[in-house]
Parts: sequence; structure tokens; C-alpha cells
Amino acid sequence: MLIIGIAGGTGSGKTTVVNQIVQELPEGEVTVISQDSYYRDNSHLSYDERVKINFDHPKSIDFELLCTHLDQLRNGETIEQPVYSFVKHNRTKDKVITHPRKVVIVEGILILTHPEIRELFDIKIFVHADSDERLIRRLKRDIAERGRDLEEVLTRYQTTLKPMHQQFIEPTKEYADIIIPYNRYNNVAIDIVRSIINQRLV
Repeated sequence: MLIIGIAGGTGSGKTTVVNQIVQELPEGEVTVISQDSYYRDNSHLSYDERVKINFDHPKSIDFELLCTHLDQLRNGETIEQPVYSFVKHNRTKDKVITHPRKVVIVEGILILTHPEIRELFDIKIFVHADSDERLIRRLKRDIAERGRDLEEVLTRYQTTLKPMHQQFIEPTKEYADIIIPYNRYNNVAIDIVRSIINQRLV
């Protein structure tokens, strides 16, 4: 099994890079795990309290569970991934049954901040994008998909997203084996990643 970690700031294009890689791999040989599924269970808090949580801090992620699940997958075991609701700011009662595959891709802004998780990655990738571009993408996504309004997104960006990116996410570039400057036509970088994957799978 090959485990690949793909990190980068919010709105950097991680999901697009993941999709480009997956498209060229044989069907049924790859599974994608999102860090967002592993936000901690905050059922003990009220909705108003959950809204105030800093979800861009490493402490918001249940890395222990993610570590356990990656170990289980590598050992050939099936896992039950949590399901997170961005509308409710909490885990749901649903689970996603996930089977071991030849390639497991883990993507998320904070996945390279945790030493034990980094050790589990065979390949570490950081997707870099201009901060203005990232903000625009975040605005569009949060308003269209997560029920946020413009003022809420901008406030969160200024008070949380930007400082957390500078403190925790940007420094993890140093752990990356490959840094991809994102644009949707960056085929050379994607081809290099695919070649490495195919070599490791032989």
C-alpha cells in the first residue's frame, strides 16, 4: 500500500490535484480520505459554542483516530470513517465504510503538522497557491456549499484562517517531497507524481 499526503492552504487546489491524480489510476485501486472527516466530535458543545471553535488549528483534528485508521488500512483492515457536517459544525452519526486499496490519498490543510501522520506518508505533497486566489476560492466555496455569508467568511479569514496558515500550514512546506505550484494546467507536476506512484506500485 502506498499512502500519499497532500497538504496546502485552504483553497489552494488540493482537491483538484487529487482528482487529477486519481483520474489516471486504475479504478478500484485508490481511496481518498479527507482530513475534514476527522474534526473532533464536539457533540458536548452547543451550536453557538461550536461556531467559535478554531477549526484551522491542529488541535481541532482527531489525529489519533486518523493515525489508527491509516494503520488499520495498511494492515488490510476495513475502517469506518466519520462524516462531518460543515453546516452543523459537528460530526454526524453516519459512517463511511472504507476498504484497503493499493493507493490511499489523505488530503487536508493540517495533515503535515502532525509528526506521527507524516511518518505514515510514503509521499508528501504540498500544493501552493497565491493567497488572494485562495481567499477567492474559499469565499465561493463557503457561500455556495457551506451556508456561510460574505461577512462571516471574511471575518474568519482575517482572524483565523490567515494567522493559522502562517503559523501552522506554510511552515509544513519543509516536510514536502514535492511542492506543486497550483494552476489547473500543471500537467508536468501531476505527471511526475503519477510516474512515482506507478513505479512504487509495480
